[in-house]
Amino acid sequence: MKRFCLALDLKNDSSLIAEYEAFHEKIWPEIAVSIKNAGIVNMEIYRVENRLFMIMETTDDFSFDKKNEMDKENTTVQQWEELMWKFQQPLPSAKEGEKWMLMQKIFELNK
Repeated sequence: MKRFCLALDLKNDSSLIAEYEAFHEKIWPEIAVSIKNAGIVNMEIYRVENRLFMIMETTDDFSFDKKNEMDKENTTVQQWEELMWKFQQPLPSAKEGEKWMLMQKIFELNK
């Protein structure tokens, strides 16, 4: 099993943040299926102020490239991503079009 941590910002607007959280209380069923089909075993998202932190646990053969290809072929995922972009904004160091940014692990207590 692999673990990835990613970060992204929300637009700093309390009503948009509340709406974003409401969408995540019960994501669209097709989105849950696409996440699992990509090899993601578990996913959690945390928020502090307008900063999001995602933890993904995946199968050993998980690939971001493969997931991106699957997502491009899935119109429901594309609709979801377009909707979510209403609430999201890139981190200051993000490249053009980049959303969630992979974080670097710098510490592990039980290594």
